[in-house]
Amino acid sequence: MFLFLQGPHGPFFSQLAGALESYGHTTCQIGFNQGDKIFWANKQNFVAFTLPLEAWSGFFQRQIRDKQITDLVIYNDTRPFHKTAIQAAHAKGINVHIFEEGYLRPYWITYERDGSNGNSKLMSLAQSAVIPDHLILNPDPVPAPCHWGDMREHIFYGAVYHWCILCANHQFPNFTSHREISIRKEFRLHLKQLIFTPARMAARFWANLTLKLRTHPYHLILMQLQHDSAIQNHSPFKTNASFLEFVLRSFANNAAPHHHLVIKAHPLEDGRSEIAYHLRRLGAKFDINRRIHYLPGGKLAHVLDPALSVVTVNSTAGQQALWRGIPVKTLGKAIYN
Repeated sequence: MFLFLQGPHGPFFSQLAGALESYGHTTCQIGFNQGDKIFWANKQNFVAFTLPLEAWSGFFQRQIRDKQITDLVIYNDTRPFHKTAIQAAHAKGINVHIFEEGYLRPYWITYERDGSNGNSKLMSLAQSAVIPDHLILNPDPVPAPCHWGDMREHIFYGAVYHWCILCANHQFPNFTSHREISIRKEFRLHLKQLIFTPARMAARFWANLTLKLRTHPYHLILMQLQHDSAIQNHSPFKTNASFLEFVLRSFANNAAPHHHLVIKAHPLEDGRSEIAYHLRRLGAKFDINRRIHYLPGGKLAHVLDPALSVVTVNSTAGQQALWRGIPVKTLGKAIYN
């Protein structure tokens, strides 16, 4: 039997379970909130975990014994529930299937055994073992799938998921999010972003236009979401502020005096890490305010093309820079390093 835990927002895991059942396998899901439950189609094989977090290990052990679980399917291997489940599954010889945000984006989702991102087996493999030489010399392009990765779908499914937790989560009184802030606070941030969308679009347009009109050579910093597991679990930084301070200090001390620095926010940045504030503070601290420029989101390609180099923690967007032949510095664990 395939046991599913939390998946991406939306019906992907339920559809995957349906495909497995069409091949004769049996499936079930353990859900932790109403958002998990609403997207799982077959409610008869949905198991609700309603106990406190400290009861999870024993509960999971009973489920894999009683249901004779052979395979565990999860999305992201760093959530507290998932880390405990992976350890127990390995101890029992259960296959662990891990899905994650695509290493190649958009339109892709990543699948690996046992670990992803900094825990991936790719971290210990040479490039020649991952991609044979004949594919590097003669690449065979693969068309992107039609339905995975559309940003509008992610936003819609995310909104439905969090609404279910906020307004219909009475069956799960002990649920606590793996995020650093509460679901309510996260919802308020998203609502604020929605209200101020016209102002943000105007600011983004002006920032991009100003950058185009400048002729200074620049280096590009690709920001990530502070709460993302790639930052929290696979980097030496816990906040975007600490990452920015490290990079801006290095820039102030080592960059050529006529070089500038462009900092581009993640497309889904919701303001919780206060990037603009920290850039003003650090720019004044290192006396480089006139040489740093903040882009609050927007398209990456036209900003990336003229860049001298790229600095990031471990953003998958770093691969777009490598594809263009631009030097990339990663400060965290990245599968493409």
